[in-house]
Amino acid sequence: MAAERDRRIRRWRQYLADERAEAQLYRELADRSTGEQRAVLQGLADAEGRHEAHWLALLGDNTGVPRRSDLRTRLLVALARRFGSLFVLVLAQRAEGRSPYGRDEDATETMAADERIHGEVLRGLAARGRTQLAGTFRAAVFGANDGLVSNLALVLGIGATGVDRMTVLFTGVAGLLAGALSMGAGEYVSVRSQRELLEASRPDPASQAALPHLDVDANELALVYRARGMNEEEATAHAAQVLATLHLDNDEAAGVDENEAVGSPWQAAISSFLFFASGALIPVLPYLFGASDVAAVVIAAAAVGVALLVTGAVVGILSGASPLKRALRQLAIGFGAALVTYLLGLLFGAVGV
Repeated sequence: MAAERDRRIRRWRQYLADERAEAQLYRELADRSTGEQRAVLQGLADAEGRHEAHWLALLGDNTGVPRRSDLRTRLLVALARRFGSLFVLVLAQRAEGRSPYGRDEDATETMAADERIHGEVLRGLAARGRTQLAGTFRAAVFGANDGLVSNLALVLGIGATGVDRMTVLFTGVAGLLAGALSMGAGEYVSVRSQRELLEASRPDPASQAALPHLDVDANELALVYRARGMNEEEATAHAAQVLATLHLDNDEAAGVDENEAVGSPWQAAISSFLFFASGALIPVLPYLFGASDVAAVVIAAAAVGVALLVTGAVVGILSGASPLKRALRQLAIGFGAALVTYLLGLLFGAVGV
């Protein structure tokens, strides 16, 4: 019994240390936030303080020397103190989802429920950052990944035909420039087109002037809202409300979320260009520094593999998914494409094409 009691006390002390660290994490994030987000984060810190009080009550005189929190939480606190970024929010979200309270008899059901809800609160806060980041982040990830994979495949495919090192090098540089320019132009057109499509879906501001002249009994305005997805009852009620104030709510009528992150066309284009170029440069570096044949292939493949793992892990973390699974998926896709091209290069080189 004494040994079991000692184990429970050690566990309670660890929980106490973790709760204190998590409260500090949310306070650090709150200090770097403003408005509603600051208040929400402070509310999370207060909730962790209530959990801290629970463990203090159980420990009583057995609090002992304060323990260190787990390494993950200490790292998050350090990151929050320096950056206070979206990256910290999504990592904290994953940490809340792994709370042990649901299977610990010494934690209350309320505490376990709190931890689950905290994860959803953080998901909501992170969603704002993800929305703001979406356009640029998409261009950056796609650009870097495409640069890594396409230029590795190009360099290995050409190298496998047996041509000399300088030919492979110039081919890789040409692929870098052509791909980066193509990606930048493509992102600009894509984002610009998306913005134009959303703008075309919004009501014409000039329709405001027609409101006072509508037949209230016929209520043509209801047809506008029905055309945009409301059922007849909802459309009629909303149209009556609009006519009562003679103010057309463009956002609600169009069903368009103004916070949707389309991003800037130029920002997306520049990000895509730079990240593609940085990714495409990696498989070229061995040839640039004098390596050739098998040595260059191994170095290029290893460097690109590390970069694919990193980009995949970052995508996984920011999307709230498993970093390891996303990293391995990125690696498998990239190496699969490069392997096919390399084998084709060997085939063409063998037959003298």
